[in-house]
Amino acid sequence: MDKKNALRAGAVAAGTTLMMLLMSSPALALTRDDGDDPAPKLEVVETLGLFVALPLALFLVIAGLVMVLDRSKDRVKAVKAK
Repeated sequence: MDKKNALRAGAVAAGTTLMMLLMSSPALALTRDDGDDPAPKLEVVETLGLFVALPLALFLVIAGLVMVLDRSKDRVKAVKAK
């Protein structure tokens, strides 16, 4: 009985996905609209800095602040016990 329900659920999910794909219209991103004002293109270095270096730097700053401002003494005792 479980196989039958799983097969039915898979068929419904596949059918729903197929119908949504067939009924959706294309994005038409190649045609310009009246109010379209694209930004200037980013260089490779700017892209890497914006999407790789900046998030890493923010992560390191936040992690550093959490570690420095952490007031719990449990970890210090656990490290000294070892």
